[in-house]
Amino acid sequence: MNYNHPRKGGSAVTVRVACAIVFLAFTYLWLRFFQADVMAVAQHVLSGGKTHFNYTIGPLLITALLMLVQVFVDRLIRLRTTAHALTYVPSMLLLSLGSTVNVDAGRVYSWQGWWWVVPLILVAWAVCVWAFRQIQPLKSQQSVGLFSRPMWHNLLLMALMMLMVAAVSNTDAVFHYRAHAEASLLRGDFDEALRTGERSHESDPSLTMLRVYALSRSGQLGEHLFNYPVSGTSDDLLPGSGQGQLLLYPADSIYRHLGARPVGTMSAIRFMDVLEQSGKATRAVADYRLCALLVDRRLDDFVSQLLRYYPLNDSLPRHYREALVLYAHQRSQPVVVYRDNVIETDYDDMQQLERTYADATERKGKVMEKYAGSYWYYYKYRQ
Repeated sequence: MNYNHPRKGGSAVTVRVACAIVFLAFTYLWLRFFQADVMAVAQHVLSGGKTHFNYTIGPLLITALLMLVQVFVDRLIRLRTTAHALTYVPSMLLLSLGSTVNVDAGRVYSWQGWWWVVPLILVAWAVCVWAFRQIQPLKSQQSVGLFSRPMWHNLLLMALMMLMVAAVSNTDAVFHYRAHAEASLLRGDFDEALRTGERSHESDPSLTMLRVYALSRSGQLGEHLFNYPVSGTSDDLLPGSGQGQLLLYPADSIYRHLGARPVGTMSAIRFMDVLEQSGKATRAVADYRLCALLVDRRLDDFVSQLLRYYPLNDSLPRHYREALVLYAHQRSQPVVVYRDNVIETDYDDMQQLERTYADATERKGKVMEKYAGSYWYYYKYRQ
């Protein structure tokens, strides 16, 4: 009697189950925790905002569809224990296609610069499949267990394919921050939007615009804006005024927060002038205007406008107090003299620290270590 067939079938099942578990776990976790926000942006743009990505069903549905592709390929090429992982190559390529998504100027791009690689991968895959099918009968009697050589060969192939997905995927940190921040804003979770990339030194005008809005909605704009790396100018604080662009979040929500939508194109400062002159400005416009002037380093204009909105006392937001101290040190005849012993001491300490280091690069690094979250650091060292 031939007792090899039961073991052969069991061996094939062991490999198939192991590869399936690895693929399903990796694909779902990749889509749910790394790509979900990017997929939401892509679906929003491709559908013209008519459909929305479901964060629960979407990753499950895509994972299931990619698994069905693998089942079809498996039945077509019939690789069992020998290099069975190769049946996942088309599914992994499709996953890579979704992982390279980028959005620019309202258009969705994928596999930028990588399209020429796809035919080469498919040709190489076809050659490997043919070769392993030829030797498969010779390997059919090989024992396969959890710690056998065939098992680890298949798992190694799965690992290489996962690395391929990670290598070609869109790993632009700022793009991911923007997508996640906008998704958080759509849920009304302003704290999560502000936590996104908070420890990173990378930013762009669009991410700065999102943070300004989230800080304003949380009542923290004048207190914490420069805790984050600020990019761009005052015009970038509003959609349509400068380089700041939105991927998911509606611009009308930002304009509604300020009082009205602009008619035509105008600078952010001019828009706030129009809002106040028309009587439509909300309370949020005051901090938007003051922070816009700080972003542009217009200290004299900031001081003159500050007096319109705030009394000069210890309740001033931190960045406004820092700006007043900086202004007093830079003007021989300041229009406003504001005293805050704690802020003054901090500024004097920073000046002392600057005098300690002659090399500009070293000086900037040392100041950043201690004062990166201050307006002073932004004013003197941020480009």
